[in-house]
Amino acid sequence: MQALWSERRRIGLWRRLWLALMEAEQELGLPIPADALVQARAHLDDVDLDRAAEHEKRLRHDVMAHILALGDQAPAARPYLHLGATSAYVTDNADLLLMREALQLLLGRLAAVLVALGKLARKHRALPCLAYTHFQAAQLTTVGKRITLWMQDFALDAEELIHRLESLRFRGVKGATGTQASFLELFAGDEAKVRDLDARVAKKMGFARVFPVTGQTYPRKLDAQVLAALSGIAASAAKFATDLRLLQHEGEILEPFESDQVGSSAMAYKRNPMRAERMTSLARFVIELEGNAWHTAATQWLERTLDDSANRRLAIPEAFLATDAILVLATNVAAGLEVHDRVIARHVADTMPFLATERLLMRGVQAGGDRQALHDVIRTHSLAVAENLAERGGPNDLLERLAADPAFARLKVAARRDELDPTAYVGRAPKQVDEFLGEAIPAVLEQIDAVGPTPAVAAVNV
Repeated sequence: MQALWSERRRIGLWRRLWLALMEAEQELGLPIPADALVQARAHLDDVDLDRAAEHEKRLRHDVMAHILALGDQAPAARPYLHLGATSAYVTDNADLLLMREALQLLLGRLAAVLVALGKLARKHRALPCLAYTHFQAAQLTTVGKRITLWMQDFALDAEELIHRLESLRFRGVKGATGTQASFLELFAGDEAKVRDLDARVAKKMGFARVFPVTGQTYPRKLDAQVLAALSGIAASAAKFATDLRLLQHEGEILEPFESDQVGSSAMAYKRNPMRAERMTSLARFVIELEGNAWHTAATQWLERTLDDSANRRLAIPEAFLATDAILVLATNVAAGLEVHDRVIARHVADTMPFLATERLLMRGVQAGGDRQALHDVIRTHSLAVAENLAERGGPNDLLERLAADPAFARLKVAARRDELDPTAYVGRAPKQVDEFLGEAIPAVLEQIDAVGPTPAVAAVNV
């Protein structure tokens, strides 16, 4: 991802765009000599950044600086470089090329996270654990089922990235304010050739779709939509990381910890969830960048204003780089998670009498009781037992209390101690894991695999 957003890579794309424009113009009849194309093609990836910087220091214009730098290396091409184009031809179209490949890279990262989590979900598909609502023990689920909830978030992100890739459009060849007036002049008013030029250049760069109309730039709304997808990944990772931080506090599931790793400079015994914390930290950064992109889209004046430029040069690469880092962390954590079965089992055992009351409530209603009245009886006894446990450390005798209460006694409904096998309280969770891993995830991974690099992207790997 760092190489993708490097200056050398960006300028390599600019040069390919200039070459594609000259090729298409020549194909449509403009008298551009073959030597111009040969020389430009020979210098796609050997840009002299220092020489270009000298030009830019003098001209105060980056695109013109690089036109001159390529012209220095390819003198036969110099008279035809950037013919009819405006700066946004290379800057905008290059950004679209970069975002397309960056999205493909992130899809690969998402696949890695899904595979790592999937292995863990399958391994612990039937391991009962406490399910929480409001971070209070609610019912039982399984560790595998909980992992599928994290996976589903990432799978939704993959589908959104695929949608963004499929709907991504090229700015194309539109001229200074989007009217294509300069190209209409070059082709002596032949509108068919101007339309063909737009399509030919897009095809050379691997795009099947082109924005039908633009101002000087493509709509900055597209940037915001892409960053919204990255924000979604960040949110999924932050949810995953936050859940891990809570579970690590409970001692149930812990992130990886190296043999020589130090948790605290002062408290040597500590094992802090530093990778999960880093994920949430980076996620906050990415999520906030989405708003930045929407503000940029909202404040573009008429056909264009330049207050988007410096902002986008920071916000877009940083959003992709941070999202990439988040997914690297997520894969690392997912592949090395430690599941402490005994701690989980102890927490389940401590809570089982409370959890069994839902089944008791169902039985009571089936035996002819009033659901609301029985619910209140369970609530009263549960709170009393919880207070006794907290303040006096007494036994958890909730089931015995309920069996003796007249509301349940008259119905001859009771929960026996031998009915407290946790595996009987997880519902369809194990089967849901099997179905999710056997149906939903393979379908997503197949979609990811199908969205491979386009020929144009493969050609610009520098």
